[in-house]
Amino acid sequence: MRFATRRFEVVVDDVRTAYRVYAPKVRATLPVILFLHGAGESGTEDVAPTTVGIGPAIAAAPERFPALVVFPQASQGYGWRGFNMAAAVAALADVESRYATDRARVYVTGISMGGYGTWLLALQQPERFAAVVPVCGGLDRTTSHLDIPHAAERLAPIPQWVFHGDADNIIPVEESRLMVEALRTAGADVRYSEYAGVRHNSWDRAYAEPELMPWLLSQRR
Repeated sequence: MRFATRRFEVVVDDVRTAYRVYAPKVRATLPVILFLHGAGESGTEDVAPTTVGIGPAIAAAPERFPALVVFPQASQGYGWRGFNMAAAVAALADVESRYATDRARVYVTGISMGGYGTWLLALQQPERFAAVVPVCGGLDRTTSHLDIPHAAERLAPIPQWVFHGDADNIIPVEESRLMVEALRTAGADVRYSEYAGVRHNSWDRAYAEPELMPWLLSQRR
């Protein structure tokens, strides 16, 4: 099932890059969800980020997503860091300039490579996000230049809901377990859902969780 998105472009470091945005059919000031896709959706075909992860969940039940959802796209083989992360942040800012948005309700979520990007962006801009939802990700130790305990201390003020499958064959479940343990030690408001027998695709179950969107959209900065 497909759903309607609009295509926009931003310029970062003199490079023009496209992103997509989902806007529900409501006339209101809306919260914003920034979605960071996984490695398989990297490239230049800007619809791809909408086809895996939160996109299919929106297509299946749009009434569950009364928010603007931003879909930037990372270039192939580099991940959510450097230029790609700057382009994602630029896309978020562009949406905030185009639409009436609730600046106290801005969220970031991502899957796999985007799960790493979710925690990294929250570390880089902790004041910007009201909550974060990393799915089958972990801490990008190289880019963040932090170990897990110090990253958790910095992230602790942000409410978080973490998802992972315990049979993940791509990103070991220990990546999320270690972060969640450190976050709890740091006093964070963190929920953790670990799916028994689920391999890498824990995102379909995560984004279908009935409590996820009400919890997420209730968080305010």
